[in-house]
Amino acid sequence: EELESKERQLKEQVKELESKEKQLDDLVKEFESKERDSQDRVMDLRPGTDRYTLTVKVLSSELVKTIYSDSDELVSCTAECLVGDETGTIIFTARNEQVDLMKPGATVILDNAKIDMFKGRMRLVVDRRGDIEVAKPANFEVREDNNFSLDRYFGYYMVQSLLIFSLKIAVVDAKIYISGHF
Repeated sequence: EELESKERQLKEQVKELESKEKQLDDLVKEFESKERDSQDRVMDLRPGTDRYTLTVKVLSSELVKTIYSDSDELVSCTAECLVGDETGTIIFTARNEQVDLMKPGATVILDNAKIDMFKGRMRLVVDRRGDIEVAKPANFEVREDNNFSLDRYFGYYMVQSLLIFSLKIAVVDAKIYISGHF
């Protein structure tokens, strides 16, 4: 009888622990959801801006530049990695030890990331003021049909010059049109 009583107590304790474990799992999911909502998304990125925190999946990684010393020691390497979230993708430029972290299939948190421009296109980078952390696999699907690195951006002055040029053409056309009717 005493054994049965202890067995009942243990079963109750197990049920109580399972209940607390479920509550803890729910709290973790809620926290992760809120944390994810407070982070930036790929679609939020703009040319010349910084201080982004993003959780992204690495879709591909390709070494584009490797520099060796005279003694065949690796001095520097650069990789272009396609990363993304549920809003789109962008090319991330990984340098040196960052290259090892950016493996296809990995989920990473990019802290204090910024946007650099390369030939008029956005590139996401994390410099010495930022950090890259390998995270547990994310539970979102990457939107691969929306690559923000394919968009071409023109500098402010170029756009301004194009607008002035367009206005001058419009004025000339208007004068020609008006003079043709007199």
